[in-house]
Amino acid sequence: MSLRKLIVNKTMAALAVLFTVFYSGTAFAQDAAATATTKPVDMGKVHQSALFYVLLFLLLCLFIAIVGKALRVYELTRETQGKPEGINWNTVNAVIFALFLVVGLYGVYWEYSVHGTMISHMHESASEHGHRIDEMFKLTLIITTIVFVLTHIILFAFAYVYRASNNRKAYYYPHNNTIEKIWTIVPALVLTLLVLKGFLTWRSIFYKVEDPKNRPISIEVTSSQFVWDIRYPGPDAVVGKKNYKLITAINGLGVDFNDKNSLDDLIADEIVLPVNKPVRFILTSKDVIHSFYLPHFRVQLNTVPGMTSYFEFTPTITTDEMRAKLNDPKFNYLLLCAKICGANHYNMQKNVRVVSEQEYKEWLTKQTPYLTNDLRKEFKLPIPVEAAPAATEAPADSTATAATAVNTNNQLALKK
Repeated sequence: MSLRKLIVNKTMAALAVLFTVFYSGTAFAQDAAATATTKPVDMGKVHQSALFYVLLFLLLCLFIAIVGKALRVYELTRETQGKPEGINWNTVNAVIFALFLVVGLYGVYWEYSVHGTMISHMHESASEHGHRIDEMFKLTLIITTIVFVLTHIILFAFAYVYRASNNRKAYYYPHNNTIEKIWTIVPALVLTLLVLKGFLTWRSIFYKVEDPKNRPISIEVTSSQFVWDIRYPGPDAVVGKKNYKLITAINGLGVDFNDKNSLDDLIADEIVLPVNKPVRFILTSKDVIHSFYLPHFRVQLNTVPGMTSYFEFTPTITTDEMRAKLNDPKFNYLLLCAKICGANHYNMQKNVRVVSEQEYKEWLTKQTPYLTNDLRKEFKLPIPVEAAPAATEAPADSTATAATAVNTNNQLALKK
């Protein structure tokens, strides 16, 4: 028997199939027995892994491909038999469009009903300008939502109603001046309204007329990976200059002590603001672009290396008042970085407290001066001598007085 005949022989093929099935069944039984004797494997929450969804997506693609091939075979069979087209794909596509519209509108409803609480329950703005930003945000959201819903209803309705059909011919409609004027002028007016409102809000925040009787408190914030350095002015109420060329191991901010305004500056571990008092932040960066973000005050501005930015606002709600409003005794205002600046970007935070003006003054007296004795030595500045404690008790008699006088004379003699 030739090799070819041996391969195509039905008996040999049947024996090969039986042998394969028997061998596979035996191997499967051995694996099952071995598995039963071992400790069961904890699969954990498989649905939480990315691989699970990748496999699910591949299975879905495979299912769609199989259905598509089956339908293609069905169409080819009808075509070879001389029968008319079995499935009207234009109608199928139109129905899919209609279903997509219904599902999409429900998705919009679900999104607003679930995540919309983030807007309706958004924390009250704790700054004067924040209310204007909230109004602008809500107005923009309302207008864009209405336009989004209406345009998509029209889009998918046209795709369904005017689907291709052998029973009618499309009407050639190349141009209409009236329609073009409407869809050009109306969006232009709406966008002009939004842009003007944003521009006027922006000007009201960044271009303020300074009140000589209520000057803002200057606070310098320097960003670096992944910390915020806070510098307050001293009694002169002016934050001193700094230069990146002066940065050293002990002068991390590069403060220039040739500027007398720098000599009394203070360093702080948190930001403390007096309520209803304007504050002006001086923002710089040492390394990469960061973003100075105070969400509760509706403040956000990039800090850029080599450039100084400014943001002025007035806090209106103290930390204690906000805790009472939210019924959350652990609530704190936060300074965050809103720019992805590296691996520890998420941890770049600073506590912010808004207190009464009296509490602010008391807190300020407890802060540490930036200028240390080591910096004085480096910049060749005089190191102040601590004053000796004053005598608290008067001498009891003339003998004690005389002894004190002798000691004083001896000290003067030793100094000479």
